[in-house]
Amino acid sequence: MIYVLSDIHGNQRRFASIMGQINLKPEDTLYVLGDVIDRHPGGIRILRRLMAMPNAKLLLGNHEYMMLRALGHPKDTNVDDGTARAHWYRNGGKATMDHFKRLRKTLRSQIIEYLLALPLSYDVTVNGVNYKLVHGGPAECFDHDPKYPTPTHYAVWKRWVAEDPAPTDYTMIFGHTPTRYYRDIAPMEVWFDHNRIGIDCGAGYPEDPAEELSRYGRLACLRLDDMQVFYSQEETPE
Repeated sequence: MIYVLSDIHGNQRRFASIMGQINLKPEDTLYVLGDVIDRHPGGIRILRRLMAMPNAKLLLGNHEYMMLRALGHPKDTNVDDGTARAHWYRNGGKATMDHFKRLRKTLRSQIIEYLLALPLSYDVTVNGVNYKLVHGGPAECFDHDPKYPTPTHYAVWKRWVAEDPAPTDYTMIFGHTPTRYYRDIAPMEVWFDHNRIGIDCGAGYPEDPAEELSRYGRLACLRLDDMQVFYSQEETPE
């Protein structure tokens, strides 16, 4: 079986709920489309678990991209304007850094090396359907837009909007942009459109019911073999 999820954002409760539901077998493959870390505090623990799983395949997300840049290991540029760490922290990176800095040096180096090697996309075929798995957008669609200065920057930061043209020769599955921007319903659901599937259902959103966004967030996982969607159950304990 082929499973796809994205944008865990350190939420161990929601990740545990999904993993309990799909009951991943050694012969299955789990694709994670980036943004394992940040916002919630469990990102490094989840990342290390995925690193140890031979049947888990990750993509680089914009949060891993920010982490690398903030720690002095930029993925695609050596330019550092001195604001990389502040930018990362504004986007929830401090929750990750608080754990990362307590790790022994060899483990920190292993994590950095792993993140630097992450690809920008995966191409998979299931039941005769070609899928391109991306975080924000396909790097080959990079068109020198000043907003996205490099193909890597485009791949991790591109905000796909409903008005963008749909792919013609594959179905694109992407994260990064919460699906409430396509269908404003709570809790969020996987967004199915012509040759496009958005699966970021807001796992990084707060769980505090006093915050309005908390009613939207959950983690979604799509099984490509039969297109069944699994959603995290909020009562799952840590």
